[in-house]
Amino acid sequence: MFLAQHRIGPYRNFTYLVADREGGEGVVIDPSFGVGPILEEIDRRAIRVRRILITHRHQDHWAGRKEVEAHTGALAVAHRSAPIDPAVPVDDGAVLTVGGLTIRVLHTPGHTPDSVLYLIDGHAATGDTLFVGECGRVDLPESDPEAMYTSLLHRVVALDDAVVVLPGHDYGPTPTSTIGREKRENYTLRPRTREEFLRFLAE
Repeated sequence: MFLAQHRIGPYRNFTYLVADREGGEGVVIDPSFGVGPILEEIDRRAIRVRRILITHRHQDHWAGRKEVEAHTGALAVAHRSAPIDPAVPVDDGAVLTVGGLTIRVLHTPGHTPDSVLYLIDGHAATGDTLFVGECGRVDLPESDPEAMYTSLLHRVVALDDAVVVLPGHDYGPTPTSTIGREKRENYTLRPRTREEFLRFLAE
């Protein structure tokens, strides 16, 4: 598998280019503001981008969508509830195939109702659900702290410890991590009851 991580835009966003191999078929994940470097890498690696995977509705995660679409002809993928008119709406558990890549969708509402993780060959693009050492905000009008409890402390922690975390922003001490490391070191993933978790978020 080929994987490139680019930090672009004014909000330290990570945009990813993932393919089954150089010269093969692939996807762009969360094209943020200023996708020029990603377009250049697509051409340099001769990757045929078939899908644009969007983790949630916030504009910094899809601002470069139109440029990637125009450059590659790829179709945008997002959760069915995302108000961004995805060409390929998906639900929890959906499986997509792009070349030799198999992509599984894990719905993780909390930061936004439409937040998802994309699981690809031992990697998880976590958007703003999980960062390295932190989790996404739940104090926005569309956020749901109770849903975030279920997403983090039931769904995310159930992933294999070896899964590589590909966060949506460069907010942590390292650009990537693993689920196992985050379970050990990320204070937002410490075991808590629902009530304890909601009190923790309120603090």
